[in-house]
Amino acid sequence: MRTFTVAILATLLSSTPLCAEEPISRAAAPMPNAGSAYFEAEDIFALEYASDVQISPDGSKIVYVRASNDIMTDSTRTRLWLLDVKTGRELPLFADKFNYSQPRWSADSQQLAFISDMSGSRQIHLHYLAENKTAQLSTLRQSPSNLTWAPDGKQLAFTMNVDASEADVKQRVKKVKKPAGAKWSEPAVVLDRVRYQADGQGFLKPQFRQIFVLPASGGTERQLTAGDFHYGSDLSFTPDSKALVFSANLDAEWEYQPRDSNLYRLDLTSGALSALTTMPGDESAPVFSPDGKQLAFLWQSNALVPYSNSKLKVLSLSNNTISDIAADFDRSIQNPNWLSNSSFVVQYDDRGQRKLATLSNKGKITDLTASLGGVSQPQPYLSGQYSVSDNGIIAYTHGSSQRPSDVAVLQKGKSTVLTALNEDLLGHKKLAQVHEITYKSSFDGEEIQGWYMTPPDFDPTKKYPLLLEIHGGPHLAYGPQWSAEMQRYAKEGYVVFYDNHRGSSSYGERFAMLLHNKYSSPEDYADHDSGVNAMLKLGFVDENNLFIGGGSAGGIATAYAIGLTNRYKAAAVVKPIINWLSKVLTGDSYTYQTFHQFPGVPWENVEHYWQRSPLSLVGNVRTPTILITGEQDRRTPISESEQFYQALKLRRIDTALVRIPGSPHGISNRPGRMIEKVEYMLAWFEKYRTPSN
Repeated sequence: MRTFTVAILATLLSSTPLCAEEPISRAAAPMPNAGSAYFEAEDIFALEYASDVQISPDGSKIVYVRASNDIMTDSTRTRLWLLDVKTGRELPLFADKFNYSQPRWSADSQQLAFISDMSGSRQIHLHYLAENKTAQLSTLRQSPSNLTWAPDGKQLAFTMNVDASEADVKQRVKKVKKPAGAKWSEPAVVLDRVRYQADGQGFLKPQFRQIFVLPASGGTERQLTAGDFHYGSDLSFTPDSKALVFSANLDAEWEYQPRDSNLYRLDLTSGALSALTTMPGDESAPVFSPDGKQLAFLWQSNALVPYSNSKLKVLSLSNNTISDIAADFDRSIQNPNWLSNSSFVVQYDDRGQRKLATLSNKGKITDLTASLGGVSQPQPYLSGQYSVSDNGIIAYTHGSSQRPSDVAVLQKGKSTVLTALNEDLLGHKKLAQVHEITYKSSFDGEEIQGWYMTPPDFDPTKKYPLLLEIHGGPHLAYGPQWSAEMQRYAKEGYVVFYDNHRGSSSYGERFAMLLHNKYSSPEDYADHDSGVNAMLKLGFVDENNLFIGGGSAGGIATAYAIGLTNRYKAAAVVKPIINWLSKVLTGDSYTYQTFHQFPGVPWENVEHYWQRSPLSLVGNVRTPTILITGEQDRRTPISESEQFYQALKLRRIDTALVRIPGSPHGISNRPGRMIEKVEYMLAWFEKYRTPSN
């Protein structure tokens, strides 16, 4: 659709904020506990964090997405802020009642493309920095994504869902004409795709992701791909701007191949499509070397296992040979960018930390910083993102156990944090402190790394209740990062203990694969149980006030644990899987889990599925249990929680089922829901907590 709407902003970049129609504030209502010296539930609404940090190609400026919560709408607003790298000066670029995302610099650092709903729907916009003008470039019918500049600055590529044909039987069914003015029931929803649902989206419409280009000077978008395939979550222009490279699975059986995709080259003039890679597995994240002669990309095996490292490979465009970079490096490489024609900047997770490093084409890795993080707000999952300028300056999200993510810049070997987004909220508050602990698992002596948080005003001569909080995944990892939820538990007097049990990422493939076909099991519980014992040895944990909780895979582990032991006073089982036999045939990840996490389909492996299911142990449970799940959860459907709830009720075990209306799997993605989840857990624990001193 042709459009080129220009809005001239009132002031210049060098003087005052560019677009600030509303006062820049944390929330739309006063905070009841604003004067508290501790982290209160209401403070969650006042948190802010930085994400999608993008440094300009010339290294002079950084634009980033600044997220803040709105207490009146229980939502998170995203705005764009601009930083001067040299001076650290910060200005609001777009900070009003609308949402902004995916800021992307043009190659000359003079223009900034982004996506915003300022027109009423999510559209592509372009901001001219020197002229201080903004243009709406698109009027699309669907929401765009994966915004990417052409190197010559003349066009932008993006992806967008396009309607496909309805289910075959729906096309065949006889249509009865509705009389004028008649009010009939809603028509039937008909599904015939393998992937017919997705958490957070519900039942999927018959649509497929296609690739488009749009002139940067305004005009009509042009669709480049078509058909019943999803094209291009990773878009990269060739250096001459004449073609696009992207990742896609174009096999007829693609819906049954969750870990397969190849790299393709699409000529923008002729439309010719050619495969650049054809190896088994998943090829993604293509990026051209500065001289345009090499294409780096990530590769992951399609073996029927739950975990494998992501590897860096390089395709020589002159002879089509593919070489491995750091093939023996036993960590998963992510987000590669060229630093020169023979070196890269990469990120990787290592022992509970997300690191930035340089990597030579000979495989030598040199760490730059281990402070990447802070974007995961509710729990201390490893998170974070970076970008690099043409002259090697790196901007990244800086995180710690005491603060959510800020913006930092790394140049000449020195890191500088440029923002302090939460200092006004947290600077005067007493927060829980995070400490590392390592110990041996009682199962096989495997070393396990964990952390514990001590409450504000902690006194080591006193006794405190302990909460064991188990992470999800299970092939993910916690670390010494900010956690709003755990800060709340600690503020209420709990020592919070969490570990990276066997199966966690950031410890290499062998450690992750210790849970192959074994989740959950007495083996991973032994890792947690040994950690609790190690905490008791520190002398300040009350052995009569032990509690346990976790969400998703952590919910599975919690439900399984209370079938193995009665040592916990109460449990919080959040969005769990209780019966694997039912889950894999009702959840949205069945094509992956059935073959990568299990030995095969459930009807041929009934005993194996049942052995992994917490429901198989429910006859042993004595622990009072609260269950918390979103009613729209399609990853771990609420029917799983209902099975455990009814089983516990039949056994006369004290239990409560908390249903979160409208919530998908990510309950804590809305601040109000995060608060509700935490406070229900605390109320349940307090019901059974006894005085410790």
